[in-house]
Amino acid sequence: MTQLSDFLPGEAIRLDVRAADWREAIGVAGGLMVAAGVATEDYTAEMIANVEDNGPYIVIAPGLAFAHARPSPAVLRTGMSWVRLAEPVEFGHESNDPVELVVALAAKDSAAHTSAMAALARLLGDPDTAAALEAAPTPEALLAILTGGAEPGPAAAPAPAAESAPAAESASSAAPASSLHKILTVCGNGVGTSLFLKNTLEQVLDRWKWSKFVTVEATDTISAKGKASEAVALLTSREIAKTLGDVGRPVKVVQDFTSTAEVDAALRDIYDVDTPDADTRATDTRATDTRATDTHDA
Repeated sequence: MTQLSDFLPGEAIRLDVRAADWREAIGVAGGLMVAAGVATEDYTAEMIANVEDNGPYIVIAPGLAFAHARPSPAVLRTGMSWVRLAEPVEFGHESNDPVELVVALAAKDSAAHTSAMAALARLLGDPDTAAALEAAPTPEALLAILTGGAEPGPAAAPAPAAESAPAAESASSAAPASSLHKILTVCGNGVGTSLFLKNTLEQVLDRWKWSKFVTVEATDTISAKGKASEAVALLTSREIAKTLGDVGRPVKVVQDFTSTAEVDAALRDIYDVDTPDADTRATDTRATDTRATDTHDA
């Protein structure tokens, strides 16, 4: 299985970088991938153009931007970079600005880095690990946390589950009884942010014990329009939802792609599963909204 360290070497990590704006922040992240032989300078321009064309959907969680573009000749090999900013910058996202961390990806295709993205999504979705990464004093220390070589901290407690046992049992009892269902997670290119959302949704499905009933596919906006008829619903960002328009299936907007609580709420809305009572609902400290809205509310 591909590991994060296969794509993110220590020399592609820079901490406490000063950037005047979001373009400069992405430029620093792109420059690290150029120096590492991952991509050419053209790819940095493509990442910036992606935001200019599709909006700040790459800001997938509070303070976190996942910069990327489509696979292109500018990508020499699959790789990543990590830029922690000294001062946060605005990307124009209405709920997740300002951004303090820019993680950039250059992908040769949509498959090779899938397991590494899933691992990264789980790490960034855990509050204790996210705090440890924010406080890491050196690139070496940060990489050790990412690869499991260091504990998040002496007082770190286990992250709370997305839902309590009674809530999971309630969802399990309402599982689809017919043939396998599909849910699409959608981003502009199908190789980056949609994989984060796919992983979070799969965590919720596992906790509901629905994984054998529902499959999740990460895809891009163009492909999603053609595949929508195969799915029961699509999950995406507000910006991409506007680009998709009416695809004949429910489109649910998720603000924080690492929030199991928000994705749990979206899944309950799709399948009309009751939300657990307040005293049984688990807390998700990264949740920015208690319920995802559909395209008509965007």
